Amino acid sequence: MEIAKTNIKDCFEIEPKVFKDQRGYFFESFNEQRFKELTGLDVNFVQDNQSFSTKGVLRGLHYQEGESAQAKLVRVLQGKVLDVAVDIRKDSPTYGNVFKTILSSDNHRQLFIPRGCAHGFVTLSETATFFYKCDNYYDPKAEAGIIYNDHNLNIDWEINESELIISEKDQVLPRFKDLILH
Repeated sequence: MEIAKTNIKDCFEIEPKVFKDQRGYFFESFNEQRFKELTGLDVNFVQDNQSFSTKGVLRGLHYQEGESAQAKLVRVLQGKVLDVAVDIRKDSPTYGNVFKTILSSDNHRQLFIPRGCAHGFVTLSETATFFYKCDNYYDPKAEAGIIYNDHNLNIDWEINESELIISEKDQVLPRFKDLILH
């Protein structure tokens, strides 16, 4: 496993070592001990989630507030997405930074997103199965978000806006500058 820093503090891109032969492939998707050695972070994942989306579905930008904040390790099992993280930790040296990467079933790349970051993705392939580990349980009372097209964040979702499929809830999220973090 190779880990690369991003422009967000404690957010890492992870490239697994993939072993391929005539039968297919194998890779270790997570190793707690190795992750801790390479990042210095001690993370205990307690919940796994999976979603399926069609092309143009944009989910985000989501996060959980306060004691319910979650770190996530995200990857794509099938298909291709543009994955986005935004640092919303006011005391962070990378506050307001946006990081984007392509996650796909071909590149097997993963993204570790620390607590205090908003997260979202858009499906670039016809369909995508998205999988993520969380270090805290989902709490509907703590869910929050930022509008996907916030001009201050200036995120290029790499897909025409007319092709986006966005939930009603995600279309009315506040702007980054209007966040009141608890």
